[in-house]
Amino acid sequence: MRDHEPAPNRPGRRLTTKETAELLGVKPETVYAYVSRGLLSSKREPGGRASTFEAREVEDLGRRNRRESAGIPGSGGDLSVRTRITLIEADRYYYRGVDATELAARHSYEEVAEWLWTGRLVPGTAFIAPEATVRVARWAVEALPEHTSPIDRLRVATIAAAAEDPLRFDLSEEAVLNTARVLIPTLVDALPPVAHDPGDDAPLAHRLWSRLTARPADEDAVRVLDAALVLLADHDLAASTLAVRVAASARAHAYATVSAGLGVLEGPLHGASSGLAHRMLLDVLELGNAGPVIADELRAGRRVPGLGHRLYTGEDPRAQVLFGLLERLPRAEPALLAARDIVATTARHTPLHANVDLALAVFTSSFGMPATAGETIFAVARTAGWIAHALEEYGERPLRMRPVGHYVGPRPPQPLPEAD
Repeated sequence: MRDHEPAPNRPGRRLTTKETAELLGVKPETVYAYVSRGLLSSKREPGGRASTFEAREVEDLGRRNRRESAGIPGSGGDLSVRTRITLIEADRYYYRGVDATELAARHSYEEVAEWLWTGRLVPGTAFIAPEATVRVARWAVEALPEHTSPIDRLRVATIAAAAEDPLRFDLSEEAVLNTARVLIPTLVDALPPVAHDPGDDAPLAHRLWSRLTARPADEDAVRVLDAALVLLADHDLAASTLAVRVAASARAHAYATVSAGLGVLEGPLHGASSGLAHRMLLDVLELGNAGPVIADELRAGRRVPGLGHRLYTGEDPRAQVLFGLLERLPRAEPALLAARDIVATTARHTPLHANVDLALAVFTSSFGMPATAGETIFAVARTAGWIAHALEEYGERPLRMRPVGHYVGPRPPQPLPEAD
């Protein structure tokens, strides 16, 4: 380290504008440009007029700038986000340090949602939305065309709930938690029931069941649904969660952050994947053999849905838990056998383990649910994680989720284009 360089890692050390500029190798004017772009945060000491900067943050920005100037691919948008919510490690995943599969075995979705948000487990936690909020959301959803997708319905319900809440711009922790406890049951209750509605005061999994299938609610089957909600509540920085954190970084209110997540979730490579697995599973059940179905997928150049996960070398732990619960349900046996046939048949070409989408497909196809049911379960479940990440992001520096674009277009100045 040069003599004039500050010691950036010393606890509590703050740098002057001159020291910051020297450390970054830029002019003081550029330092303030970094502040306006959200790349640095500044603070004025009591009684002082000059801005100071956190040493560690300056060092991180300098490291990023050096990576970009060295031309390291992807360095401009290579975001690393500190989080206390979910850890994925050694083919397991943990919510605030607790094995998520163990939480799914012992606690309800509502209880685990509170754990993600507050770090407290409160037995018997229940989410019930105000009648006025549910009524507005239902009106909005009922006005949609019959063929509307579940995600579109959930998006509209989210917007309607936001419009009903004049205090939605309050981003204090308690206000956001109150929003979450209202929004999640509103999303469920706004969906049109296809079976007997158990009422707004029934457990959330029972109310969701009546929106997914006309078959009577069997306690063991509803337990699988509740476990699925817990297992899908969060999964670190998945694409939809990153979108939520970007929105929260811009200080969008909680409803808007959830809406951002829902927009990304509809992609066929994210929340909609279970629907593809569901349809494939029905084809295998109809033919009685996975071979022709897998052959068609491979011939078309498509990846086989429901298999493999970039974060797990073995079987997805979420799938392990759901398969274990489904094995206790006689109704699920045919779909379970078909799923095993899919895994074994595909292994002749590429050895891949089942992921949570295939487990969801077994569940939804076994109980007369539509192919979109897995997407609905995923969206309702992940709302808890999105709120947890939004809360965490509200505590960070605003607009920090701002990668630097690497421009590869024609260099200016270019002549004005001629009109066609």
